[in-house]
Amino acid sequence: MVAPRCAAGQDLRGFEKMIALEKLRRSVEEALAYLKTLEDIREIEVFASCNGNLTTRLNYTSHIPCNGVEEPKSTESYGLGIRAVFNTDEGIKTGFGSEPSNLSLEGVRRALEKARRGAVRDPEFHSIPRLSKELKKTPRKYHDPHLMDLRDEDLVDAGWRVINKALETFSASEGLLLAAGDKSRLKSMGLILGGDVTFLQERIAIGSSNFPRVQTDESTLVMSFVTAMVESADAKGSGWSTGTHLQDFTGEAGREAALNAVKAMGGRRVKTGEYTVIFGRQPVADLLNNIILPSLTTSMFYNASSAFLGKFGKKVASEMLSIYDHGAAPGMAGSKGITCEGLPTGKTELIKNGVLVGLLSNYYETQRILSDPRGKEKLGVDPREYASALVPRNGFRFRLGGGRHFDTPPVIAATNAFVDGSDSTELKSLIGQVQNGIYIGRIWYTYPINGLRAGDFTCTVIGDSYIIKDGALSVPLKPNTIRINDNIHNILNNITGVTKDKRGTVVWAADEIIYAPEVAVSKVRVDEIAIPS
Repeated sequence: MVAPRCAAGQDLRGFEKMIALEKLRRSVEEALAYLKTLEDIREIEVFASCNGNLTTRLNYTSHIPCNGVEEPKSTESYGLGIRAVFNTDEGIKTGFGSEPSNLSLEGVRRALEKARRGAVRDPEFHSIPRLSKELKKTPRKYHDPHLMDLRDEDLVDAGWRVINKALETFSASEGLLLAAGDKSRLKSMGLILGGDVTFLQERIAIGSSNFPRVQTDESTLVMSFVTAMVESADAKGSGWSTGTHLQDFTGEAGREAALNAVKAMGGRRVKTGEYTVIFGRQPVADLLNNIILPSLTTSMFYNASSAFLGKFGKKVASEMLSIYDHGAAPGMAGSKGITCEGLPTGKTELIKNGVLVGLLSNYYETQRILSDPRGKEKLGVDPREYASALVPRNGFRFRLGGGRHFDTPPVIAATNAFVDGSDSTELKSLIGQVQNGIYIGRIWYTYPINGLRAGDFTCTVIGDSYIIKDGALSVPLKPNTIRINDNIHNILNNITGVTKDKRGTVVWAADEIIYAPEVAVSKVRVDEIAIPS
């Protein structure tokens, strides 16, 4: 059962060619040379970027005419942004301005004028980023140069790889499908496959009056996320993949999604109560992205909004849990050569053996927390005595999971976030330890309740989940029938096991890649969603 490789409705006119890295560098050098001649500028930073987002949508339906691979398209954005520190009659002011689709000196003048008009006095501003002894040079050439010049056919082919892997899996499971649906034809069961394959291309150049030279960086990312359904059986499954090189993209996300959909047939409900839960990799990533990592930033501590306020150096999780971010990890999908502040990336320990030991930061927020008179109250320790745990390795200009954008100042963002267990085990062994509970493979709409600081959160279990009985996966859990309503402190402190194997995992609109294991947690509050009347 292999779909025809048709391209009906597809309009491929050729993708725009990425702007050369050398052109970005020259534009920044010329901009700095001009800006340094202006008498009222105290400090200046110029950031130029070019981003390509190449996406093909997947839309296969066995019972409705379809094209399979839909809407292969590319979007490109480029331009420059300027952060300027001005000497004025009212004192020092800082401003930011940007100009799209223009790397000329005229574009520089327009961006500078916007920065000048929007400049304000900021008593918490110290300087545009400077290098420090804690920041070390990181490796380069970690991306796939072939992805910078991707052909139209490569993108379409990637989409078909996913779809064909899924259809091969559905065909191999035909006996189970027909028995469950009591149908004579496979396609009448309503087999659905949706999702996308996305390639990101990123190039940047950055220079400032505080750096000796202009720095450049380029990175690539290949990712896919797929949902499969057996509509007649009300069964749904998902699959995903992340990587940096086209040659490693196999389309396995389609096979995984189809297999999970087949395994989800005949799902049952569970009652409201407390359960021991094994969180799969996607739920672990979702909790980190929406609840945990935002609380592990200097900005949230400065704003007194972190769920871990005042707990620096103290136990915040089970001793078996460690979390760290590593933007320079070789071969990892979220790695970058430098930050969008021109500073080296690297490893930041966040939680080590259950103890809060470090925070994600950018240059501005590090300087702000170090000089905050209430810093000791907010962290629980004097920040100046722990400056090495607040190094600015995570200042990026990300926006909704795609690219490094010239038109926004740097904010704090993770890169490759790793979750480790000190006493890791295999999944089968972990299920045996749980004995009776729930395996949760996919959650959705995870968000904090009562503000991030309270630690309360909610989410819906939407697929890839099973009831655990007598130390084994028993029957599938019916999708969209339970919500988790709990507190992140309860989750972190009741961890009973972590699996060895980690996998690069993405969640919708996230900027980081989370290398997540499966994690068992006791006493998780689960609420049954009411059955429609």
